[in-house]
Amino acid sequence: MAASSPIALIIVDVQRAFDEWEARGKRRNNPQAVARIVDLLAAFRETRAPIFHIRHEGTKPKSSFLPGGTGYPVKDEAREQDGEPVIVKRVNSAFIGTDLESRLRADGIKSVVICGATTNHCVETTTRMAGNLGFDTRLVRDATWTFDRIGPDGDAHAAEDIHAMTLSNLNGEFATIVTTAEVIAALSGA
Repeated sequence: MAASSPIALIIVDVQRAFDEWEARGKRRNNPQAVARIVDLLAAFRETRAPIFHIRHEGTKPKSSFLPGGTGYPVKDEAREQDGEPVIVKRVNSAFIGTDLESRLRADGIKSVVICGATTNHCVETTTRMAGNLGFDTRLVRDATWTFDRIGPDGDAHAAEDIHAMTLSNLNGEFATIVTTAEVIAALSGA
Protein backbone atom coordinates (compact mmCIF):
# COMPACT_ATOMS: atom_id res chain seq x y z
CA MET A 1 0.00 0.00 0.00
CA ALA A 2 1.75 3.10 -1.18
CA ALA A 3 0.64 6.33 0.44
CA SER A 4 0.91 8.10 -2.94
CA SER A 5 -1.63 5.83 -4.68
CA PRO A 6 -5.36 6.49 -4.32
CA ILE A 7 -6.58 4.68 -1.21
CA ALA A 8 -9.90 4.72 0.61
CA LEU A 9 -11.11 3.66 4.04
CA ILE A 10 -14.28 1.55 4.11
CA ILE A 11 -15.94 1.37 7.53
CA VAL A 12 -18.51 -1.41 7.70
CA ASP A 13 -21.55 -1.34 10.01
CA VAL A 14 -20.21 0.35 13.15
CA GLN A 15 -23.76 0.62 14.46
CA ARG A 16 -25.37 0.61 17.90
CA ALA A 17 -27.04 -2.77 17.32
CA PHE A 18 -23.78 -4.43 18.33
CA ASP A 19 -23.78 -2.60 21.67
CA GLU A 20 -27.32 -3.86 22.19
CA TRP A 21 -26.19 -7.42 21.43
CA GLU A 22 -23.48 -7.10 24.08
CA ALA A 23 -25.96 -5.67 26.58
CA ARG A 24 -28.07 -8.81 26.03
CA GLY A 25 -25.09 -11.01 26.87
CA LYS A 26 -23.44 -11.73 23.52
CA ARG A 27 -19.67 -11.90 23.99
CA ARG A 28 -17.31 -10.31 21.47
CA ASN A 29 -13.58 -10.19 20.90
CA ASN A 30 -11.31 -7.24 20.26
CA PRO A 31 -12.84 -4.69 22.67
CA GLN A 32 -10.53 -1.93 21.37
CA ALA A 33 -11.68 -2.26 17.74
CA VAL A 34 -13.81 0.90 17.76
CA ALA A 35 -10.93 2.89 19.27
CA ARG A 36 -8.72 1.66 16.41
CA ILE A 37 -11.42 2.70 13.91
CA VAL A 38 -11.35 6.16 15.47
CA ASP A 39 -7.55 6.19 14.94
CA LEU A 40 -8.01 5.19 11.29
CA LEU A 41 -10.64 7.88 10.77
CA ALA A 42 -8.31 10.52 12.22
CA ALA A 43 -5.42 9.43 9.98
CA PHE A 44 -7.52 9.30 6.81
CA ARG A 45 -9.09 12.67 7.61
CA GLU A 46 -5.68 14.21 8.29
CA THR A 47 -4.38 13.06 4.89
CA ARG A 48 -7.70 13.90 3.19
CA ALA A 49 -7.98 10.36 1.86
CA PRO A 50 -11.51 9.20 0.94
CA ILE A 51 -13.68 7.58 3.57
CA PHE A 52 -16.81 5.53 2.87
CA HIS A 53 -19.20 4.74 5.70
CA ILE A 54 -21.25 1.60 5.18
CA ARG A 55 -24.49 1.26 7.10
CA HIS A 56 -26.58 -1.90 7.25
CA GLU A 57 -30.33 -1.52 6.88
CA GLY A 58 -32.19 -4.59 8.09
CA THR A 59 -35.03 -5.95 5.98
CA LYS A 60 -36.41 -8.64 8.30
CA PRO A 61 -39.07 -7.64 10.85
CA LYS A 62 -36.93 -8.59 13.88
CA SER A 63 -33.64 -7.18 12.57
CA SER A 64 -31.52 -5.19 15.03
CA PHE A 65 -30.73 -2.85 12.12
CA LEU A 66 -34.18 -1.60 11.13
CA PRO A 67 -34.26 2.09 10.13
CA GLY A 68 -35.75 4.10 12.96
CA GLY A 69 -34.76 1.42 15.48
CA THR A 70 -32.32 1.96 18.34
CA GLY A 71 -29.69 -0.29 16.74
CA TYR A 72 -29.61 1.40 13.34
CA PRO A 73 -27.66 4.60 14.15
CA VAL A 74 -23.91 4.61 13.82
CA LYS A 75 -21.87 4.76 17.02
CA ASP A 76 -21.09 8.40 17.81
CA GLU A 77 -17.31 7.98 17.71
CA ALA A 78 -17.44 6.56 14.17
CA ARG A 79 -19.96 9.02 12.76
CA GLU A 80 -19.38 10.50 9.33
CA GLN A 81 -18.33 14.11 8.86
CA ASP A 82 -19.55 16.49 6.17
CA GLY A 83 -18.54 15.25 2.74
CA GLU A 84 -17.98 11.63 3.80
CA PRO A 85 -20.49 9.45 1.97
CA VAL A 86 -22.77 7.00 3.73
CA ILE A 87 -23.69 3.97 1.64
CA VAL A 88 -26.65 1.92 2.81
CA LYS A 89 -26.61 -1.80 2.12
CA ARG A 90 -29.30 -4.39 2.72
CA VAL A 91 -27.20 -7.56 2.35
CA ASN A 92 -23.85 -8.66 3.75
CA SER A 93 -21.65 -7.07 1.06
CA ALA A 94 -21.11 -3.34 0.70
CA PHE A 95 -20.77 -3.93 -3.05
CA ILE A 96 -24.15 -5.59 -3.69
CA GLY A 97 -27.05 -3.25 -4.47
CA THR A 98 -24.94 -0.12 -3.85
CA ASP A 99 -22.80 2.24 -5.89
CA LEU A 100 -19.63 1.64 -3.84
CA GLU A 101 -17.68 0.05 -6.69
CA SER A 102 -18.61 2.76 -9.18
CA ARG A 103 -17.69 5.48 -6.69
CA LEU A 104 -14.30 3.91 -6.04
CA ARG A 105 -13.58 3.49 -9.74
CA ALA A 106 -14.79 7.01 -10.60
CA ASP A 107 -12.33 8.39 -8.02
CA GLY A 108 -9.45 6.29 -9.39
CA ILE A 109 -9.16 4.37 -6.13
CA LYS A 110 -7.21 1.16 -6.51
CA SER A 111 -6.55 0.34 -2.85
CA VAL A 112 -9.00 -0.04 0.01
CA VAL A 113 -8.62 -0.47 3.74
CA ILE A 114 -11.54 -2.25 5.40
CA CYS A 115 -12.57 -2.24 9.05
CA GLY A 116 -15.78 -2.58 11.06
CA ALA A 117 -18.20 -5.31 12.08
CA THR A 118 -18.45 -8.19 12.08
CA THR A 119 -15.27 -9.93 11.00
CA ASN A 120 -16.94 -13.09 9.68
CA HIS A 121 -20.04 -11.52 8.17
CA CYS A 122 -20.24 -8.16 6.42
CA VAL A 123 -16.53 -7.37 6.80
CA GLU A 124 -15.53 -10.74 5.36
CA THR A 125 -18.00 -10.59 2.48
CA THR A 126 -17.05 -7.02 1.57
CA THR A 127 -13.35 -7.94 1.76
CA ARG A 128 -13.77 -11.00 -0.46
CA MET A 129 -15.64 -8.96 -3.05
CA ALA A 130 -13.11 -6.11 -2.96
CA GLY A 131 -10.35 -8.61 -3.66
CA ASN A 132 -12.34 -10.33 -6.40
CA LEU A 133 -13.08 -6.97 -8.03
CA GLY A 134 -9.35 -6.31 -8.28
CA PHE A 135 -8.84 -3.78 -5.51
CA ASP A 136 -5.60 -3.92 -3.52
CA THR A 137 -7.39 -4.80 -0.28
CA ARG A 138 -6.19 -4.45 3.30
CA LEU A 139 -8.23 -5.76 6.22
CA VAL A 140 -7.35 -4.21 9.57
CA ARG A 141 -7.20 -7.04 12.11
CA ASP A 142 -7.39 -4.86 15.23
CA ALA A 143 -10.21 -2.67 13.85
CA THR A 144 -12.80 -5.41 13.41
CA TRP A 145 -14.58 -7.77 15.76
CA THR A 146 -17.07 -10.59 16.00
CA PHE A 147 -19.13 -12.55 18.52
CA ASP A 148 -19.18 -16.07 19.96
CA ARG A 149 -21.33 -18.43 17.91
CA ILE A 150 -22.87 -21.86 18.12
CA GLY A 151 -22.20 -23.97 15.03
CA PRO A 152 -24.70 -26.19 13.25
CA ASP A 153 -23.30 -29.15 15.19
CA GLY A 154 -24.06 -27.43 18.52
CA ASP A 155 -20.39 -26.73 19.28
CA ALA A 156 -19.50 -23.37 20.81
CA HIS A 157 -16.97 -21.27 18.91
CA ALA A 158 -15.19 -18.38 20.64
CA ALA A 159 -15.16 -14.99 18.94
CA GLU A 160 -11.35 -14.98 19.06
CA ASP A 161 -11.21 -18.26 17.12
CA ILE A 162 -13.78 -17.13 14.55
CA HIS A 163 -11.90 -13.84 14.08
CA ALA A 164 -8.54 -15.63 13.65
CA MET A 165 -9.94 -18.19 11.22
CA THR A 166 -11.65 -15.51 9.12
CA LEU A 167 -8.40 -13.52 8.90
CA SER A 168 -6.53 -16.71 7.97
CA ASN A 169 -9.04 -17.53 5.24
CA LEU A 170 -8.81 -14.05 3.71
CA ASN A 171 -5.06 -13.45 4.01
CA GLY A 172 -3.10 -13.66 0.80
CA GLU A 173 -5.98 -14.57 -1.49
CA PHE A 174 -8.53 -11.81 -0.96
CA ALA A 175 -6.62 -9.31 1.17
CA THR A 176 -3.52 -8.54 3.13
CA ILE A 177 -4.15 -8.55 6.88
CA VAL A 178 -2.68 -5.48 8.57
CA THR A 179 -2.81 -3.54 11.84
CA THR A 180 -4.02 -0.01 12.42
CA ALA A 181 -0.45 1.09 13.15
CA GLU A 182 0.74 -0.31 9.80
CA VAL A 183 -2.00 1.53 7.90
CA ILE A 184 -1.28 4.82 9.67
CA ALA A 185 2.46 4.47 9.05
CA ALA A 186 1.85 3.84 5.32
CA LEU A 187 -0.49 6.84 5.10
CA SER A 188 2.07 9.12 6.74
CA GLY A 189 4.89 7.77 4.57
CA ALA A 190 6.78 6.52 7.65
